[in-house]
Amino acid sequence: MIELIQDYWLYFLIGQYPNGPLGGLVLTLLLASCGLVLALPLGIVLGLARVSPWRWLRWPVSGFVFVVRGLPLLMVIFWAYFFLPSVTGVKTDQFATMLIALVVFDAAYLAEIVRAGIQGLPRGQMETARALGLSWSRAMRLVVLPQALRSMLPSLVNQFVSTIKETSLGYIIGLAEVSFIATQINTQVFTKPAQVFGILGLTYFILCFGLSRFAYWLERRLARRGLPVVALTEGRAAARKASA
Repeated sequence: MIELIQDYWLYFLIGQYPNGPLGGLVLTLLLASCGLVLALPLGIVLGLARVSPWRWLRWPVSGFVFVVRGLPLLMVIFWAYFFLPSVTGVKTDQFATMLIALVVFDAAYLAEIVRAGIQGLPRGQMETARALGLSWSRAMRLVVLPQALRSMLPSLVNQFVSTIKETSLGYIIGLAEVSFIATQINTQVFTKPAQVFGILGLTYFILCFGLSRFAYWLERRLARRGLPVVALTEGRAAARKASA
């Protein structure tokens, strides 16, 4: 195993770069990070729509979230890879295809995290903000959502862990992420599959376990400190400004 690491560590880390496309572990982390960052704003919008008082908005968004959450990611990837080019006429590469699939898939899960974070706050937060003269949208933006986002941080870290593991499905469409690179290394050495995939499994374990422990530490830290009152203070200031 030590010999494998010495011979193939750079290829395992970055793929063929700079003599070819970026790949390996760096591509996995880049894809997972971009997917979560791009999915977060969409997830927040969908989550707000899920708790909105308007049925015409809440019901279609809820249907979309339920459908996406009920499908395997592999099917979403196939849709992005085969269906979108036939509709739009634009052929995307493997990275863009996988990124689109991750953004859509993660946004549905983030929407539920946002919904749970908002509904997990005391109802008095929204009622107090509305009593101060704020509309529903301003009360949500200035009072409720900032507190909910802070309480959702551990869940967001856990979602990042899930996204890292989900990137391995890029292997199906030929994306040179870390599991695809491990398969290529195994093809080259041919006689050491246990060592190659053992290193791959250890890499995933170190990444995901480390992030999971960070999420646990963050959850305990937030539980000890409690939610801040800064958001409610900002809401009161905005209400005074609106009534002035």
